[in-house]
Amino acid sequence: MNSNVLIAKNISKSFGGIQALKKVNFEVAPGQIHCLVGENGSGKSTFVKVVAGVHAPNQGEIILNGHKYDRCTVADSIREGVQVIYQDLLLFNHMSVAENIAIDKLVVQNKKLVDWQEIEDVAQEQLNKVATKIDLKETIENLSIANRQIVAICRALSMNAKLLFMDEPTTALTKREIDRLITVVLDLKKKGISIVFISHKLNEVMEVADQVAIFRDGEKVGDFPATQVNEQMLIYYMTGRKVEQTKYIQKTKEDKPILEVEDKPILEVKELTRIGHYSDISFKLYKGEILGIIGPMGAGRTELAMTIFGLNPQNSGKVIMEDSECWFTSPEQPIKRGISLVPENRQTQGLFLRKDLTDNVCSTILKNFGNNVLGLLDAESMINKTKDVIKELRVVTGSVLTEVQNLSGGNQQKVVLGKWIATLPKVLILDSPTVGVDVGARQEIYDRIQHIAERGVGIIFISDEIPEILTNCNKVLVMRGGKIVAYLDSNSLEADDIHKRIYGLMYEEQGNFAG
Repeated sequence: MNSNVLIAKNISKSFGGIQALKKVNFEVAPGQIHCLVGENGSGKSTFVKVVAGVHAPNQGEIILNGHKYDRCTVADSIREGVQVIYQDLLLFNHMSVAENIAIDKLVVQNKKLVDWQEIEDVAQEQLNKVATKIDLKETIENLSIANRQIVAICRALSMNAKLLFMDEPTTALTKREIDRLITVVLDLKKKGISIVFISHKLNEVMEVADQVAIFRDGEKVGDFPATQVNEQMLIYYMTGRKVEQTKYIQKTKEDKPILEVEDKPILEVKELTRIGHYSDISFKLYKGEILGIIGPMGAGRTELAMTIFGLNPQNSGKVIMEDSECWFTSPEQPIKRGISLVPENRQTQGLFLRKDLTDNVCSTILKNFGNNVLGLLDAESMINKTKDVIKELRVVTGSVLTEVQNLSGGNQQKVVLGKWIATLPKVLILDSPTVGVDVGARQEIYDRIQHIAERGVGIIFISDEIPEILTNCNKVLVMRGGKIVAYLDSNSLEADDIHKRIYGLMYEEQGNFAG
């Protein structure tokens, strides 16, 4: 008899005539880490929700711990030890660590009275299982993203999890936090817990996986022992094509770099300080240059970007745009000067999710479509402009009138990028532009960014990922604790060097980082 924790046979699922899953077979052995990869929209999340009982399959059966289900309910999956840690974690921010860890267990037990000592005992027991110390009385809203992940794992363990689904668990974590989480995951495996690890970060997949399954267009197109595949093979199976990563190299004029010909920077920041966030930040950005900014959480990168974009004015220092000193107090001012910002969170900061592509793409340039006589917008011109933008960025959609909330994460990110490209910026600030984006869409975004730089746009590229910085940037600022601790040019960009400087593992460079 097959002793696998999960056996999914011929699972199919449709939504309104759209086939989300097509006869998927999937198995997980006890104590196995079975990674699941695929582009956005490939069916990964739908499959997880079928196993978790959220969606009923149109066809197929689920076998959990030897028990067969044609329609597995949420109660069935929980009873069988299935737990899902979704990307947004679903924690109660105003409640304590102990309450969040113990709440599911207490609800299932139908407790009428609250025993606070029992709650703390349950929580501490689970934290001990992952060898982590967190103040049980601390509220979730005061925890780092990494510790919130640990709390979510502990909550699942409190329910006697046998099969744990982890959906993009490292998206918002630093390299050090990722290493810690991977250690926890491997320890859970040693305890016999089975894990389905879903991630776009293929280097992490290769680090933890025993087995790797690949979904594409609702089908499982491959399932291999991790020792038999590499990242390039996975990319090919995920996309159906070979995806080449091309490093950005600035175009030259008469064999001289653009920044030597254009000796004046398009943007200069001098001794910029915002108390409590960053201090004494200086750098220069030239036309056609991609300047990377990297550092751990809390380094001040996003806050710096927001100041340049007029959202959080500095306490002191200067922002100089094309030789003109600026003091921006609202985004309207930098936009007029040619500065655009693709924000860190596309869904809450970058998009009108319930509006269509046309409304989103044209939202930054509405003045171009006004009718001065009637005060109406030229809808036809807006649609044509949107079609041009989505064609350039290869946004996959059935219509420019599709609501943005119905697009995949990668296509949503392209729309955010497109709406700011439409302003014809001179300086484009990108804050974590590929978070939660699959490998195929990610490379397309890189291609567009590099193409924009080739047109002479100066780009500031903020990222947590060293490989991304190495691929796209000419120069790199390393920030830590609100300060620049290193300034590296293209001749000194090495992954190990950047990593050491991020975490202060080597002597910090001193001196002027103004270019």
